[in-house]
Amino acid sequence: MTFDDDTIEAARKLFAGPIEFLKSAPALQFLPAPIVPEVAFAGRSNVGKSSLLNALAGRKALARTSVTPGRTQELNFFDVGSPLAFRLVDMPGYGFAKAPKDMVKKWRFLVNDYLRGRQELKRALVLIDSRHGIKDVDREILEMLDRAAVSYRLVLTKADKVKATDLAAIAEQTAEEARKRPAAHPDIIATSSEGGLGIAELRAAVIEAIR
Repeated sequence: MTFDDDTIEAARKLFAGPIEFLKSAPALQFLPAPIVPEVAFAGRSNVGKSSLLNALAGRKALARTSVTPGRTQELNFFDVGSPLAFRLVDMPGYGFAKAPKDMVKKWRFLVNDYLRGRQELKRALVLIDSRHGIKDVDREILEMLDRAAVSYRLVLTKADKVKATDLAAIAEQTAEEARKRPAAHPDIIATSSEGGLGIAELRAAVIEAIR
């Protein structure tokens, strides 16, 4: 996936500026005022979502990281830019193996309602672990996004944890799945929050989505 130099530089400058946590929303009535575009991040509870958000923002602790999967239980909103340009939304991780069923149901309803009813949501970035590829639990969120007609892009995480040949194979498998889905962007971005791989491109993809 390639972006022009102007888009890469504009994204770098924007993410180098103010980025602040706004609020957590445990239910739709707590959502912030719909005044700017939003880009949401979705992924399994151990996919490295918080680490990737921190790398994207160039901060060490913008999003909370935890050794316990599923710590993000609400929709977390972050304001980007001054003046405010857009918001990043950290969605609750899915695939919570150790979470109570009633809590999983609550999270699922929250995410589904947000996806279906938020006109300001311009794109979702669905994170896929490079070590495992797309699993059935990922396909559930992809189908949810397809039904809600929310444009989304698949992003591979932890790309530094696999061999280059394995990463290429996973990327092709992921792209093949994306091509079958009506709301999916056809291009895949491979990233590493530790090594910085793909971070500039992911920033550019966010900017592209809100234009």
